[in-house]
Amino acid sequence: MTTSDYATYIAGLPRVLSGAATLFRDTEGRVLLVEPNYREGWALPGGTIESDAGETPREAARRETLEEIGLDVEPGRLLAVDWVRGATRPPIVAYVYDGGVLDGEDFTAIRLQEEELISWKLVARDEITTYLLGTLGSRVLAALDALTAGTGPAELVDGHPAGG
Repeated sequence: MTTSDYATYIAGLPRVLSGAATLFRDTEGRVLLVEPNYREGWALPGGTIESDAGETPREAARRETLEEIGLDVEPGRLLAVDWVRGATRPPIVAYVYDGGVLDGEDFTAIRLQEEELISWKLVARDEITTYLLGTLGSRVLAALDALTAGTGPAELVDGHPAGG
């Protein structure tokens, strides 16, 4: 296969989008959510993986957390991977990492990225799906379950356990 043939082959492969987020909690187990100004609903700190620049999901979670809320935290273990299909876009692979438990000093240090975010808040588990719309709510609940159980990452499709 020539270089030109290989480039044509690569260009014809299916595409997938990818994003990474970090799940932070307080000492009461509430989850830190951010409110974007560009869409409805809330989110975890995170965003698009800049894969064309060689960025990994873990690196993206750290970079996006720093950019969005001003905290430079090394992500902990991978809690969930979600394959999210879309009717008007390629599928998205969403990674959720454990950000650990933040204390009062950490919360005081939060600085929102004003270009993208309106506010942040701590939300109890039973309110997660009120704030996180679509598959994101069930993804975060699955990540919390994996965290609590100490299991490997939850494998999800459209926010639900894969294969069942």
